[in-house]
Amino acid sequence: MAKIKGEISNNFCPQTLYLYGNYEEDGVTPHFGLFCWYGWCETGEGDGALSVMACIGGEKRTKDLIRKTGMFSANLVSEPLLPLADYYGCVNGRAVPDKMKRLPTVERGQALNVPTIAESPVSFELKVVKEEALTSPSNPEEACTLFLCKVENVTIDERLTDKSLPVIERMKLSQAVSTVAEETYVNFFGRELAKWGEPMGSL
Repeated sequence: MAKIKGEISNNFCPQTLYLYGNYEEDGVTPHFGLFCWYGWCETGEGDGALSVMACIGGEKRTKDLIRKTGMFSANLVSEPLLPLADYYGCVNGRAVPDKMKRLPTVERGQALNVPTIAESPVSFELKVVKEEALTSPSNPEEACTLFLCKVENVTIDERLTDKSLPVIERMKLSQAVSTVAEETYVNFFGRELAKWGEPMGSL
């Protein structure tokens, strides 16, 4: 394998897609945004269980709500959810007040007051334990914010817990979606699904 010097980017570093969910100030209206800078860590909170790192670039309605409530859900995006997820990722909630006119099946969290998505194969309920600004506050519209979160609850498609099935078969059942390079959605088995902005056209 020959390697050459490349640009600094996250191309060809698969990033799993999640829909982050929160309620608007009325506590009733759900809001979702599409994100992929999501990873795992240990924060020292509780018994050393896994915690979450969620990074959000720019100023967005989703970030506003996370800061106000200190909690949110992270719902794994599956292929059936991709058109709606693509819509949430391409439409700015600050610019389009009725963005949430299109909704999945929303369920209230079991541990936290956050909206979760019934169609998502895995949903996490997250409580923020620390917020860290990663870029200069002199340019807030481009600011990147890291939220360290404690996982308060997980709901999962029961088929994914059936250990009589090989892991690879359960991964296929999850139909998880990734973005990998050149604004392209792919699945985890090498199939290109669409370019950013295309799936929402089917809504």
